[in-house]
Amino acid sequence: MTQTNKIPLADRMRPKTLGDFIGQEKLLGQGRILRKAVETDNIPSMIFWGPPGSGKTTIASVIARVTKGEFLKLSATTSGVKDIREKIKKAQEFKKDEKKTIMFIDEIHRFNKSQQDTLLPYIENGTIILIGATTENPSFEVNNAVLSRSRVFVLEKLSTENIVEILQITLKDKERGLGNLKIEISKKDLKFLSEMSDGDARVALNALEFASDINKKIDKKILEEALQKSLSYDKNGEEHYNIISALHKSMRGGDADAALYWLARMLEGGENPLYIARRLIRFASEDIGIANSFALDQAVCAYQACHFIGYPECNVNLAQAVVYMAKSKKSNDLYRAYNKASDDVKKFGNLPVPLNIRNASTKLMKNLDYGKGYKYSPDFEYKEDQEYMPEELKKRKYLDITL
Repeated sequence: MTQTNKIPLADRMRPKTLGDFIGQEKLLGQGRILRKAVETDNIPSMIFWGPPGSGKTTIASVIARVTKGEFLKLSATTSGVKDIREKIKKAQEFKKDEKKTIMFIDEIHRFNKSQQDTLLPYIENGTIILIGATTENPSFEVNNAVLSRSRVFVLEKLSTENIVEILQITLKDKERGLGNLKIEISKKDLKFLSEMSDGDARVALNALEFASDINKKIDKKILEEALQKSLSYDKNGEEHYNIISALHKSMRGGDADAALYWLARMLEGGENPLYIARRLIRFASEDIGIANSFALDQAVCAYQACHFIGYPECNVNLAQAVVYMAKSKKSNDLYRAYNKASDDVKKFGNLPVPLNIRNASTKLMKNLDYGKGYKYSPDFEYKEDQEYMPEELKKRKYLDITL
């Protein structure tokens, strides 16, 4: 195949119809609501939420081909309010001609509140039908007003089997894929590539394309070389988990220098600062807990700082929190205590609440002795002799500490 302008393989292999789409059966299987909406050209405003390479943009491109209206596309990484208004102006012209307009916004979570607010009146009056794609939880990253007027569809990362199938089709396709190159690769190595892609079809196709440029006979060693290009720090690959583990363990071990290094590796590699901040919030309670209750405040503040000012300015906020966590005293008492309580819940099931601490909100409940014998703790200076556990767990202790 002659590749004019060398269009990337991942773009060439985008499905053109829903029938060509692999994966996301819960959304696009026969009879599913999203499939029906696309096939009948009855598209509501909607948000596609899912990991990279799961098909958000591809579904939008299919909609662009089948819709009877106009299709406008923006990327939130490169567009501003001016670009939005230019697209809206076009949509208003289409509306005068009684044409509907579908506006696709890739990575919509990167638009700030003001930019998202610009869309709202045009969604409400029917000038545009919005399709947004995001890798971030729309509950936090998409304005409530926009979210309430949209249907959220959650895409899952593609399975290893899905990726293998996509690669096999690519290797056979002579028009768009690599069929003319007569690539030799074993099923075992195809599976390896699929597993290392961690559900991201784009990563798998990029690596396969790079490997095919190296040699037409592809083995695991060549794939590892090709993957180095895309997985030196792939936010969804194995290295991602290795480095977050290194950061976590460095903080746990009190090595602030190592923790800063792994933090820098993640940030400079393109990791989402909010992901790191969420991990710090978990660490503050799991590994520090009651040894230093201010650690949780520090972690939450770091998350808020990342949310407010973004990268790269928030790198120093994360550095402050990481060093604080590393230098702080550690205790996993809370973590262990909760796991013990959780084990009892699984072992004993739904044990009844003791009558004395039930809420007697009706006369019937009072007649059934709900709340009978309850001792109001402040009246006893919190030294009353009272049982709060179910009968089967009387005197059970999960925490052996005093605050």
